[in-house]
Amino acid sequence: MVLDRDLGVAFVSTHFGRISGHGWDMLSATGARGLRLLVESGAFSSFLFTEAHPVAAEVLRQNAEKVPGATVRWADARTLPVEAPFDYVDLDPYGSPLPFVPIAIRALRPGGILAATATDLMVLAGVQPGACERLYGSHPVRGRLGPEGGLRILLAYLARTARTEGRTVRPLLAYVRGHHLRVYLEVPLLTGVSPPDPVGLVEPETWTGPFLGELGPYGPMWLGPLFDPKLATRLATPPTAARPRETEEFLSRIRSEAEVDRPFYFEANELAGALGLPFPPSREGLSRALTEKGYRFSRTHMRPEGFRTDAPRAVVEATTVELSRAAVRLGEGSGPE
Repeated sequence: MVLDRDLGVAFVSTHFGRISGHGWDMLSATGARGLRLLVESGAFSSFLFTEAHPVAAEVLRQNAEKVPGATVRWADARTLPVEAPFDYVDLDPYGSPLPFVPIAIRALRPGGILAATATDLMVLAGVQPGACERLYGSHPVRGRLGPEGGLRILLAYLARTARTEGRTVRPLLAYVRGHHLRVYLEVPLLTGVSPPDPVGLVEPETWTGPFLGELGPYGPMWLGPLFDPKLATRLATPPTAARPRETEEFLSRIRSEAEVDRPFYFEANELAGALGLPFPPSREGLSRALTEKGYRFSRTHMRPEGFRTDAPRAVVEATTVELSRAAVRLGEGSGPE
């Protein structure tokens, strides 16, 4: 989780800058995440750490006792602290964040930031569809696109819960890494006539994005942006990063991806297999061809060979066929006489 904590410091430093904010680490464990945010970001004058496990709470107390601004409490995170509201609330459970989401939202000042993690990918990514439907109220995507589907299901759930609390959400940064999902949301109050959240079902018959399977409809899920493009361009590797090279590589991918923020991604090898082509075109070739046709193109942080584009699936497939056949012709023409 070292890299994930580097990203947390990068986000908080970029979003808040140098302010005297107030934060809450709901499920602190030994305090590694929250203490780094407090010490390294420069964004907080005070930070509350709560932990319900007595042994972990004692270790947490020892870790935080010499850190200015840190308050440690042996407490259940499902109870609203007297220090609320906060500028920033971090919810990093082992498993699902669902039991703690309502309190996390109530604890935020208007426009505050909720950072939440989910590690229950077996549920969210479609391996246990019944559990996903029961817990999150959504039918999940299975297969290689399952983790992104899970991220969008989590965002839809957070949006629905926020509405019940008189709030709304705006993702600033949402990503998949390894076996967990992580989101950073701005949570303002609902004011006046608020537009509906970009949450909906994906119907296989009418969906023009990457193929998700035939067992839909999928969702409800978040179909809006995962990133705030202005924030993405400003994200920088913090000088205190434990893994600066990996952090910068990841942030560089996010900066590019934020410019082509469309639901789900394609992979050339998957396209070639589905279309019965002998081999896939290169990602560079697809980028050049789609850009020449007037579409946008970016790699994605989610898989090494994945790419996002605003081109509809029919155009992407036709372009893949064109490039593959051209490569075959070129190969045949370059052979011995």
